Amino acid sequence: MQKKSSSFQPNRTPNKPSHGTPRLAPRQVRIIGGAWKRMLLPVLDAEGLRPTPDRVRETVFNWINHQLGSDWAGAHFLDLFAGSGALGFEAASRGAASVTMVDNHGPAARQLEDNREKLKAGNVKVLRADALALVRDLAARGQRFDLIFLDPPYQLGLLSQILPLCPAVLNDGGLVYAETGEPLPAQGDEVPDWLSGWDAIREDKAGMVYYYLLKPHTDGA
Repeated sequence: MQKKSSSFQPNRTPNKPSHGTPRLAPRQVRIIGGAWKRMLLPVLDAEGLRPTPDRVRETVFNWINHQLGSDWAGAHFLDLFAGSGALGFEAASRGAASVTMVDNHGPAARQLEDNREKLKAGNVKVLRADALALVRDLAARGQRFDLIFLDPPYQLGLLSQILPLCPAVLNDGGLVYAETGEPLPAQGDEVPDWLSGWDAIREDKAGMVYYYLLKPHTDGA
């Protein structure tokens, strides 16, 4: 893949120590904040499905809360590769105006729908769809979101395919949260084309998970 210098600007901060957290019963995820705080939701036992850990979600949602100015009621979220729904349900619990969850795996989508019904989450919509095709369709229909969650299976290279499509479905000032199994290039490194045009405004690492809050670069910013 051709590489070039770009505006990608990670904001390097010292990594925090990764302390262990108590394990939940198998195939459950805990909501950590908002109206459904401490609620346990069943998670499908499927290969590659790995809910974002509690500690990571706590950090990420603190970042998001700061970026939103605590205005969850005015924010619309798109949770692509939703999997367990840990990120999307967390946003909904905190009062998001809407959360659209997307997964192309039938049993996972049905589990998400069951959990939506369990919570009576009127601000959540579950779609069974291919994420890449759906984003193109949403862009064509003019739908926009304030934050997109990207936590695809690491081994399939989906982040490099989906990230370039995201600006077309982001509101002005919108953000992308991304999880990866390896670090994105540091400031000053050459970066791949698919990452050019993005700034990392926050980042951290927990175990083997690297996670970022990304913002599309605007010329002159």
